[in-house]
Amino acid sequence: MTVNSSDNDAGPRRSDRTRAAILEAARELFAAHGFERTTIRAVAADAGIDPSMVMRYYGSKARLFDAALDIDLRLPDLTGIPADERPAALVRHFLHRWEHNGTDDTLLLLLRSAVTNDHAAQRMREIFAAQVAPALGPTHQDKMGLVSSQLLGLALTRYLLRIPAVTHLTPEEIVTAYAPAVRSILTPPTPGG
Repeated sequence: MTVNSSDNDAGPRRSDRTRAAILEAARELFAAHGFERTTIRAVAADAGIDPSMVMRYYGSKARLFDAALDIDLRLPDLTGIPADERPAALVRHFLHRWEHNGTDDTLLLLLRSAVTNDHAAQRMREIFAAQVAPALGPTHQDKMGLVSSQLLGLALTRYLLRIPAVTHLTPEEIVTAYAPAVRSILTPPTPGG
């Protein structure tokens, strides 16, 4: 029996390398030019392949966009954290995610695209609904939208608009200032209050 040496290689298969090259090129082009101005031909050229290969693997620009922006927020299970510490933990997690993943700015790319593109906005809603809501726990599912608005507003002002009053703050200063706002969303109002 003859064994194909490529079946035993420790490295990634050629198709995996091709997919990775396509996704890397797509992320860079979507970040630089947005959804509308990025073309399949440009992605293929940057990946060093024929455009038909992009279509073979992804089928359409919208599906390529979804794949390029398949984001894992890597949220901790907040239900295991004491309730009074959850807001700070959540804000701290997002700040760490945004500030320590310089090579993986897909979340910011998605935020930038979601402002002007309906498909990107829908993708952002799906990601936050699928990942933030479960992290908040069953008692806070209905608060996901308001919590997300706080987190996305922070990202917009600090990383995209770069408003000096926000960019000059340290992460801990932001956690201290932002956690009470998130806490007020997660804390049910007191009766008669």
